Amino acid sequence: MPLIRPFAALRPASGRAAEVIAPPYDVVNTEEARALAAGRPWSFLHISRPEIDLPPGIDPYASEAYAKAAENLDRMIESGVLRRDERPGYYVYRLTMGDHVQTGLIAVASVAAYDQNRIRRHEFTRPDKEDDRVRQIEALNAQTGPVLLAYPRAPEIDAALAAAALGEPEADAVSESGVRHTVWAIRDEEAIARLTGYFEALPALYIADGHHRSAAASRVAAARRQTEGETSADYFLAVVFPHHQMRILAYNRLIRDLNGLSDTEFLRRIAESFSVTESAGPVSPARPGEFGLYWGGVWCRLVIRPELIPDDPVERLDVSLLQNQLIGPVLGIEDPRRDQRIDFVGGIRGLAELERRVDSGEMALALSLHPTRMEDLMAVADAGQVMPPKSTWFEPKLADGLASHRLD
Repeated sequence: MPLIRPFAALRPASGRAAEVIAPPYDVVNTEEARALAAGRPWSFLHISRPEIDLPPGIDPYASEAYAKAAENLDRMIESGVLRRDERPGYYVYRLTMGDHVQTGLIAVASVAAYDQNRIRRHEFTRPDKEDDRVRQIEALNAQTGPVLLAYPRAPEIDAALAAAALGEPEADAVSESGVRHTVWAIRDEEAIARLTGYFEALPALYIADGHHRSAAASRVAAARRQTEGETSADYFLAVVFPHHQMRILAYNRLIRDLNGLSDTEFLRRIAESFSVTESAGPVSPARPGEFGLYWGGVWCRLVIRPELIPDDPVERLDVSLLQNQLIGPVLGIEDPRRDQRIDFVGGIRGLAELERRVDSGEMALALSLHPTRMEDLMAVADAGQVMPPKSTWFEPKLADGLASHRLD
């Protein structure tokens, strides 16, 4: 069973991509989705966030929501807004956000490779979120949310994707966030075979985002295999980018109080593990081991003492160093997954958002981090370990709706 394979995608009809594309279901809440979909009857949010078409206050996990998603998908197909390709192919997908460009491949990836850890993960999953994705896949009989994957160094794949993106695109649309999404189809059988072979030669692929989607796909495949044997459910929808083109932004921290410490005691405790230098302006850490602290209207630059950096792929991450040397022992937040005294802000919102929430009195302090590197994410996955919560914020985001995988 190959690592990836081509598939006949369900895609927006020619010229309809701009009407369809939507942000991923898990980066908008119900109210945000309802606002984004207002006046856009063909927005994919009607499928990924179907509760927006039901009475306000309905549970998004109610059976009516999944049924509405299936109804909306059928309506978009019957209206000709979405059409399925007649034969399998690959699709080159380019994301352009300002000066940043990344070019990857839309394909379906092997569930068996995921189960055998050749498609490697770096996060724990929550059963309730897996259950939601399983119910959505079963209701639609389709996978509509792609898993974001990365492939390690492979110049031959980079070159093949760049060559395939020279012609006229089949979809080209700009999202509400200003990101350009461009898709080219690869239909030549020899080019498809070459790409399949290039990927088969790789030691592994790495999940960047979409752990719950891939886990849910594995569960659906296992259930269907018991009664149907091998089916198209043995592969899951994915977009695979070269790791060196992917961009991770910082995932910054906000803390509600000083854990009962006086200002003097707080600074003294920090200085046990970090050098502390006042900064004339906001601190966007330039390197690993460096952090920004905004507190009392002043920015400080924190640098971890080198002897405190362990030789472990997880414990040496900046998110781990900050948790283990400051957030836990000094501020008393031992479980950042559940403690209500901590909040997380994706770097796309900038340092001004940190200042705003501290200056408003909502939070006592903010901590800015250097982004996690893709090489560190891959090292954690290779070691079979998991990263701390809120370690990565990938930007730009994939669009939902550009390609779906129907389960025949």
